[in-house]
Amino acid sequence: MNFWLVKSEPDAYSYDKLEAEGRGMWDGVRNYAARNNLRAMKEGDQVLFYHSNIGMEVVGICQVAKEHYPDPTAESGDWSVVEVIPVRRIKRPITLKEIKATPELANIALIKQSRLSVMPLTAEEFEKILKMSK
Repeated sequence: MNFWLVKSEPDAYSYDKLEAEGRGMWDGVRNYAARNNLRAMKEGDQVLFYHSNIGMEVVGICQVAKEHYPDPTAESGDWSVVEVIPVRRIKRPITLKEIKATPELANIALIKQSRLSVMPLTAEEFEKILKMSK
């Protein structure tokens, strides 16, 4: 199993909306590195859901329910989507400020490549964020 973090502006697509829908298509990604990360996701992989711009915090866990296929929202180009399902909210949202202040998380793409919307995490990074929420 692999671990990931996806970012979305909560006024565009929030964890609340994912929970309400029960399943969401992660579409609209127009960055090659993020697209390649989508293509590397496998069914069952665990994903942290991060609210960007508003809140700037990890708020929940979702899971890859369907591996990549062509993005139906793309008018041109070679873009992909995956489908995710909500797993659960984390007990306490973890802010970007907390992540930046945690030495074990110093190398995650959320800090190093802040514009990247889909990024890999190590199992240790994933678990560290979950432990911080308790």
